[in-house]
Amino acid sequence: MLLQLSSFLLFLLIPVSSQPSQIFYAGFKGVGGNNMTLNGVAEIEHNGILKLTNDSSKVMGHAFYPTAFQFKNSSDGKAFSFSSSFALVIVPEFPKLGGHGLAFTIATTKDLKALPSQYLGLLNSSDIGNFSNHLFAVEFDTAQDFEFGDINDNHVGIDINSLASNDSAPAGYYNGDGDSSKQNLTLKSGKPILAWVDYDSSQSVIHVTISPSSTKPKRPLLSFPVDLSPILEKSMYVGFSASTGLLASSHYILGWSFQIDGPAPPLDLSTLPQLPGPKKKHTSLMVGVSVSCFVLALCTILFGIYMYRRYKNADVIEAWELEIGPHRYSYQELKKATKGFKDKELLGQGGFGSVYKGTLPKSKTLVAVKRISHDSNQGLREFVSEIASIGRLRHRNLVQLLGWCRRRGDLLLVYDFMANGSLDKYLFDDPETILSWEQRFKVIMDVASALLYLHEGFEQVVIHRDVKASNVLLDGELNGRLGDFGLARLYDHGANPSTTRVVGTLGYLAPELPRTGKATPSSDVFAFGALLLEVACGLRPLEPKALPEDMVLVDCVWKKYTQGRILDVVDRKLNGDFNEREVVTVLKLGLLCSNGAPGSRPSMRQVMRFLHGEAGLPDELRKPEDVGYQEGFDEFLHSLESSSFDQMSTSSFGRNRDVDASFPYFANTR
Repeated sequence: MLLQLSSFLLFLLIPVSSQPSQIFYAGFKGVGGNNMTLNGVAEIEHNGILKLTNDSSKVMGHAFYPTAFQFKNSSDGKAFSFSSSFALVIVPEFPKLGGHGLAFTIATTKDLKALPSQYLGLLNSSDIGNFSNHLFAVEFDTAQDFEFGDINDNHVGIDINSLASNDSAPAGYYNGDGDSSKQNLTLKSGKPILAWVDYDSSQSVIHVTISPSSTKPKRPLLSFPVDLSPILEKSMYVGFSASTGLLASSHYILGWSFQIDGPAPPLDLSTLPQLPGPKKKHTSLMVGVSVSCFVLALCTILFGIYMYRRYKNADVIEAWELEIGPHRYSYQELKKATKGFKDKELLGQGGFGSVYKGTLPKSKTLVAVKRISHDSNQGLREFVSEIASIGRLRHRNLVQLLGWCRRRGDLLLVYDFMANGSLDKYLFDDPETILSWEQRFKVIMDVASALLYLHEGFEQVVIHRDVKASNVLLDGELNGRLGDFGLARLYDHGANPSTTRVVGTLGYLAPELPRTGKATPSSDVFAFGALLLEVACGLRPLEPKALPEDMVLVDCVWKKYTQGRILDVVDRKLNGDFNEREVVTVLKLGLLCSNGAPGSRPSMRQVMRFLHGEAGLPDELRKPEDVGYQEGFDEFLHSLESSSFDQMSTSSFGRNRDVDASFPYFANTR
């Protein structure tokens, strides 16, 4: 205690104008703007606890010491050693679901141009991995994000210029020196956890240690060898960042110490401010009154009738439903969000449901609510379980399933709201807004990235089975997101495909599907080829009103290609303003993906290499329906590290729909 007091007094003696070397906060009571810079929703509560985020969704909070520290020697540019200790508490909105986490941060600025959710308030989608970030962070992450390769939803990671951790481990601590003594810790338990971050400049290694007690374990949780001299600049700011996503957590810092060139002053959890316990519910005193037996009996009967009707009309929530996620909304919540499912909130409708625009009452988040009539041919439990599987998909170029609601025979699905509607509204039938080529190419890259994640990046193989322009949605910044998973199928990597009912939309169906009935990643690639031609030409794959020779888009593009006039098919609405190399790549890749033989189509990993310019397309293409498995052409594909899909298979997801029975989740809202 005396050591803490002396350290605190030493901190007070440091002039504000001088460059600091030490921080010690045994709680933050009385700490003002001169001692801590707060941004976002961060605040210091009256009990002296630093609260970085609250229980609101998609928010972030920053807390930095206001004066920069000197992290480098002016003479040789070598980074100094440093040490920090802090006590953190994470209290999730829902006990088992965190969102997302907090990070100890060293940055060049206190004003981070960042995003919440998986970005933890540190970076944004455009600066991930940039060396110019000069960012060092230790993350305490409670949500598994596949985009950044998270190992689980309860881990500690060391991040340098990116949120894809350089090293990470499940949260835990070591009682002794051996591996067998590791004890697990749950970051989102709502209990205080003490953390230590130590950088040894002489050994060029970072140690991260956590513990539920004030005693520092001898063995760190993480030890990562790295020289931070190229990462750290001479003067940098030290602090914390936290964020929430669709699910929220309150992130707290109870105390904090930091030291340049020496061990940080120790913290004692017993002396730090504590979070208040759950509020006790006080039952009002019951005042007895004398009533006649007749009145009592009458009230009992009326109450029984009320409870019977309420039970009859209510949704019965079974135990298995509470475990599957992603998040169950009440029917009343969604009814209020959509203003009673009024027609003026209707975004679109199709053969098996309607989509409504809504605003969630608590978070004020804009959503799209899809109302589906339940298919009696499939068990509700199985259907909802598979919806939950799709709900675990996490990628910035997928339309996110936020939650669901079951009411009698209806299923309501809640999705991210896409402000700019579907891509087809910008391509066909004299659109009000014309997308530039740069915007179109960006959407192509976005969809390709999403399909690569579905085929290879998720714990199971996901076959979308309905890739087309009307199922590509555009957010407020015109980023492309693949939506409508009503036809999707999931299966384990390495399994064999099972035969299923042929579903999809004419013009996008791979020719082998009617013959084999087996959907594979290659059949998604075929549909993506049609999408490529759509985007470049501004035409649908099938144009029934066109002349016979122009009715099938791929035939028309192939004809121009063989004539050496492939640029003639480029969408005239672009007025010739496009990157010729990119356009030719997209058109040739569209023909390559439209090949009649599944084995001669590229995988999505190969497609990404073509689009990024990492591999060149063949100089001469063969006519799509005639290529087959020609020797030489296959060798070209396999040389690009193709992923075999001959052994992949599917397991049922959702309801099967007849050909051309699908429709987009969202309509254009302009």
